[in-house]
Amino acid sequence: MTPPSNSPDQRLGDLSAQQRRSGLAAWLGWLFDGLDMHIYTLVATPFVAALLVEGGTQASKGEVDTKASIIQAAFLVGWALGGGLFGRLGDLFGRSRTLVLTILFYAGFTGLSAFCTEWWHLLICRFLSALGIGGEWAVGASLLAETWPKAWRPWIAATLQTAVNLGVLLACAAGGTFSWVVNQGWMAESTSHRAVFLVGILPALITLWIRKAVPETSEWKEAAGRTKPPALKDLFGPDVVSTTWRAMLICAVSLTAHWAFMFWQQSLIRALPEVKSLSGPDQTHAVVVALIWIMCGSIVGNYVAGGLARKLGYRWAIVLMLSGYAVAMLAAFHNPSAWSHAQMLRWYGVIGIFQGVFGLFTMCLPPLFPTLMRTTGAGFCYNIGRIVAAVGTVVFKLYAPVGDYHQALYWAGWLFIPAAAVAFLLPEPREDS
Repeated sequence: MTPPSNSPDQRLGDLSAQQRRSGLAAWLGWLFDGLDMHIYTLVATPFVAALLVEGGTQASKGEVDTKASIIQAAFLVGWALGGGLFGRLGDLFGRSRTLVLTILFYAGFTGLSAFCTEWWHLLICRFLSALGIGGEWAVGASLLAETWPKAWRPWIAATLQTAVNLGVLLACAAGGTFSWVVNQGWMAESTSHRAVFLVGILPALITLWIRKAVPETSEWKEAAGRTKPPALKDLFGPDVVSTTWRAMLICAVSLTAHWAFMFWQQSLIRALPEVKSLSGPDQTHAVVVALIWIMCGSIVGNYVAGGLARKLGYRWAIVLMLSGYAVAMLAAFHNPSAWSHAQMLRWYGVIGIFQGVFGLFTMCLPPLFPTLMRTTGAGFCYNIGRIVAAVGTVVFKLYAPVGDYHQALYWAGWLFIPAAAVAFLLPEPREDS
C-alpha cells in the first residue's frame, strides 16, 4: 500500500517500529471487538429462549424477542458508557495501558456469558463486556491518530473498520463450526449456544504483547507533561461545544438506525419462509451466511468511504454514505414479500457497503478535539449515540407487530436521512491536528 504523495512516509517500510506496533495493536483490538460484539447476535433468539425455559418463564416468541432486545440495549448502553469511561482513562493514563484494560474487560465478560443460567445474567455480562468494547474504540482510534501519518487517515480508518468486519467473520466461523458440530451429533444445540461465547476469551492473550511492545505516544506524553487533562464538562465549553453537539447528533441518529438493522436482521432471516421451516442449527447457519454477506459488503464499503474522503473530504463522504444507507434500507424492506431469501442476501451485501461510513468516524472525530480531550471527546460523541440506539433497538420492535421485522427495519432506514442532513454541519479535521 502506498500512501498519498503529501505524506512524509512513502512506503509501509518507512514507518518506525513504534508506528507498526501501534498499528498492529489497534488493528488486533478492533478485530477482536468485532468477534466479541457479534457472537451474541448469532445465537440471541435460541439462547435467550433456552435461558427463559431454564428460569421457569414461558418462552413465547414475543417474550424471547423482548428479552433479547433488552439484552442488546444493555450492551449498547454499556458500549456508550465504556467509550466515555475508558476514553477518560486513556486521556489520564495513556493509550497503551488503557488499551490493555479494555481488551481484558470485553474478553473476560464475553467468556463468562457461557456460564449464565438466567437471561438477566446474560444482560449483565453483555453490559460489562460492552464497556471494554466501547473503550477500545476510543483508545485505539486516538493511538493511531497520534502515531501514523495524517495523510493516511482515510485508509487507516478503512483498515481499522475492516478489522472489525473480519472479527465478525471470525464470529461467523465460530457459529458455523458449532452448528456443524451439532449437526454431526457431537454436541447438543443448547451446549453450542454457550460454548460459542468461550471463543471470546481469545483476545485476552494479545494484551501481554501490547503491554510490552506498544509504548505511549509521544504526543500524549508531551501534552500530559504540559497541562492537566480537561474534565468531561469541558466538552461543552465554548471552544468545542458546537463540534461536540454536531458529532453527537450524527452518531446518535445514524447508530440508532444501524444497530436496529444489525440486531433485527438475524430475526428477519429466521422468519423468512425458506428459513423458518429449517431445523435450529440450519437456521443459525442461515443467520451466519447473512452476516457474512453484510461483512463482505462492509469490507468493500470501508475502502469506498476512504476513497470518497480522500477525494471529497470527510463531510461529503459521510453525507453520501449515510444517504446511500437510507436508500438501501428503504428499498430492501419496503415490502415484506418483495424479495426471496437469495435476493435479501444480496440486499444485505449492498447495505453492508454503506456501513463503511462508520470507519470514517474513526479518524475524523479524534482530531476535532484537543490532544488531552481526544479519546474523551471521540469516545463520548461516538458512543453516546449507542444509548439512543439502545432505546431504538427496543422501541422499533415493540412498535412493530410481532414477527414484522421488515416494518421495523423499514422505519429505521428513514433515520439515516436526518443523520445525513446534520453531517453537512460537521467540520473537517484540521491538517495540523
